Amino acid sequence: MSNTLKIFIRLLAVTFLFPAGVSPAGTPQGKENSHRVYVLEIMETIAPPVWRKTQIAFEQALDTNADLVLIHMNTYGGMLDAADSIRTIILKSPIPVWVFIDNNAASAGALISIACDSIYMYPGANIGAATVVDQAGKPLPDKYQSYMRSMMRATAEATGRDPDIAQAMVDPRISIEGITDTGQVLTFTSQEAMKYGFCEGIATSINEVLSHGGIDNYEIIKQKITGIDRIIGFLINPFVSGILIMIIIGGIYFELQTPGIGFPLGAAVVAALLYFAPLYLEGLAEHWEILLFIAGLILVAVELFVIPGFGAPGIMGIILIITGLTLSMTDNMGFDFTGIGISGLLKSFFIVIIAMFLSILLSFYFGRKLLTTNTFGHLALDSIQEKESGFIASDSRYSSTVGKEGIASTILRPAGKVRIGDEVFDATAQTGYIEKDEPVIVTGYSTSQLIVIKKPK
Repeated sequence: MSNTLKIFIRLLAVTFLFPAGVSPAGTPQGKENSHRVYVLEIMETIAPPVWRKTQIAFEQALDTNADLVLIHMNTYGGMLDAADSIRTIILKSPIPVWVFIDNNAASAGALISIACDSIYMYPGANIGAATVVDQAGKPLPDKYQSYMRSMMRATAEATGRDPDIAQAMVDPRISIEGITDTGQVLTFTSQEAMKYGFCEGIATSINEVLSHGGIDNYEIIKQKITGIDRIIGFLINPFVSGILIMIIIGGIYFELQTPGIGFPLGAAVVAALLYFAPLYLEGLAEHWEILLFIAGLILVAVELFVIPGFGAPGIMGIILIITGLTLSMTDNMGFDFTGIGISGLLKSFFIVIIAMFLSILLSFYFGRKLLTTNTFGHLALDSIQEKESGFIASDSRYSSTVGKEGIASTILRPAGKVRIGDEVFDATAQTGYIEKDEPVIVTGYSTSQLIVIKKPK
């Protein structure tokens, strides 16, 4: 359906549904023929925050009875799954959607633009270059290109544009006589886009776009983004999600290295809330996915503190943690991954795996730094209380155990308990972990705890 026909039908609806003296959405009398134009700006990399902003925009456009959604765009592209979601909401929109390309609509931006009913471009703007690439800018294998070609072709067909030209923006192997030669990915200038039906007009402003489209009497409605929406949009960014996962894993690691409950666990809990809460509010994280994560933590805790060694519960716990974190980032319905594709699922999985791996590496590194250097301002107590200065042990029991042998009553990771003779003492492993029932030797004591090492075999 053409844009003119869509707008004509809306005007008929206004005429018959709102008789004289009544106007839609409280429009003052005398402005019944004024078009309500909702403007959505996409001036950043296409990613989940942009998808969220687009959802809000189309909901607000419907709530305000907008006659037209105008996307003001300048982007070099971004994530394919986010672009596909935006494309879908545009194609299904009951409101006509135009796009004003104010310089660039590359890659994912080209896909979104082709989904719109009308395309307008700034003089010297570009559209195309939609090859799927990795973070380094290198083209991905053909299975990814094939999926993008299919989407570009289907989108062009849905909006009445040449599907061969659309897929030539993805695949350099496609040759179209007079337009592109084999070996070149197609990108149109504004003039070329006009010539081949991928641009309805060239304009320098939104006002000029509306004038080109035959809309002279209009009311501009700007998108309203609340502070909460901005925070949620920031937190669901994949990079931020990766940082939060690192804090969760790092906090748990550091908490296991120290007795009692302290700051590391608090940091991990806060990071988990910041990770799951926005995803839950967005409808990405479901109850059962969050429960998978919690169940994984419980199994790992059972493995560490109840069952000696590391076996099935610990491995299952790690799997559940990874699964919960991964699925919470994907827009699946239960075990139905339709529309996400294997690439979307793998992307979430690798974000989780890489973040966990980096977190463990950094935890080891900073763990050593905190305890062995003065870089962080003596966070660990390094002064020696000399006997000559008047310091004496408050309990001679501890000093009498130095050099004696005993048995680990619990796992020392590194804190735990040891049995020396008939007595049980709090103890800390001097280095590494010590399994339950392993022989130990007391090398010293500090703050009412023995310091022990494994007995050499």
